[in-house]
Amino acid sequence: MKVELQNLSETRKGLAVEVPSEAVDSEIERLSQDYRRTLKIPGFRPGKAPVRLVRARLHDQILHEVAQALIPKAVDEAIRDHGLQPIASPTVRDVKTEEGQPLTFTALFEVLPPIEPGEYKGLTLRRPPIQVTDESVTEAVQRLREHSAHLEPVEGRSVENGDTVTIDLERRVIKPPAAKSSGHDGPESHGDVEIEIGGSSNPPGFDEELIGMSLEETKDFVLSNPDNHESKSLADTEVAYKIKLKLIRRKILPELNDEFALALGKFDSLESLTTQVKADLASQAELDADGQVRSELLRKLADSIEGEVPEALIDQEIDRRVQRFVEHLIVQRVDPRQANIDWDTFRKEQREPATATVRSMLVIDEIARKESLTVKEEEIDAELQRQAERAGRTVSAARALLEKDGGLVKLKDGLKREKTIDFILNQATIVTA
Repeated sequence: MKVELQNLSETRKGLAVEVPSEAVDSEIERLSQDYRRTLKIPGFRPGKAPVRLVRARLHDQILHEVAQALIPKAVDEAIRDHGLQPIASPTVRDVKTEEGQPLTFTALFEVLPPIEPGEYKGLTLRRPPIQVTDESVTEAVQRLREHSAHLEPVEGRSVENGDTVTIDLERRVIKPPAAKSSGHDGPESHGDVEIEIGGSSNPPGFDEELIGMSLEETKDFVLSNPDNHESKSLADTEVAYKIKLKLIRRKILPELNDEFALALGKFDSLESLTTQVKADLASQAELDADGQVRSELLRKLADSIEGEVPEALIDQEIDRRVQRFVEHLIVQRVDPRQANIDWDTFRKEQREPATATVRSMLVIDEIARKESLTVKEEEIDAELQRQAERAGRTVSAARALLEKDGGLVKLKDGLKREKTIDFILNQATIVTA
């Protein structure tokens, strides 16, 4: 077998492969004999038709199967002989197969570039100072009051900002100008809908229409939705509403006193509540500061290498980011299929940060190799134990699930990278600034 290595770039390689005609003809003969046993040809009993007739009848199919049988073996052998390690399965193109001729094709794939992480011991990293102001503590306590508020029915006045109203709602989407010739959609009705006046999810202009309404009053109005509306079905449309106001309630905040603290369950006074809130804010600020140190480290590691990185790894990282965003939408009870998101644009926006992530991970992996950092089995078991507890599963079930999805290798790689990051941070100079 003849193989020519093509160095297309630092990460992209090609193999021009030629499989001898003897191997091609041998495979053609084997397949022809197999088909001869079962192929029904008029005038011949099964297994008695001439091989040349079988080949003529199934010419294209046999040659296709020859390529399918020989190419994977040839690719594996060529890669092994050249000591290459493709990141993903090679792409095969320019296949030429014919009886009596060599099988030729080109296999394209990516490999990891050579990584030189430079000096990674003794890095200087900045950590922001921890600041918890009285204002931030007050705001946090106020948020607790908001969560503990209750709603009280209102009579004798109209709707005001901040009220929660109960309405019967009829909505009819008016088609955009390009589709108005098809008429209007049928009305969509909802009863006993609760809406907080001033809520962030309310359509633009909706609150203004309800403010000033009185109990049992009905109102008709039309609103225009923007192009970037969160629901694709409502983007760039006009919507006609018919509203009947059934109930007005106002938010009653608890008094800021010891009783309020006691009602939260674990505090004996407002002072102890405030002290805990301040401690929680400081703890979160510590975590945020640690996160910024880590982010700066990853930026420095990413910047320590130049040149291209494999597209396959970038695509994998973009896929991971898209999947994480989809899961976030689902948790927020937003249907990703209905959300007004241009997924092609979203992927393009993720390309730059994904590339930076890949660069930093390549450097981290090389540092782990140079420092002989490994993950012990007991460390994997401990992480599985943590994941099992969070998910409410047994450790054996968590392990089986990861093994099924190939996640155990990813888990081990992730733990090794975290250990490597800790190794670098422990030798870094961290300056509070």
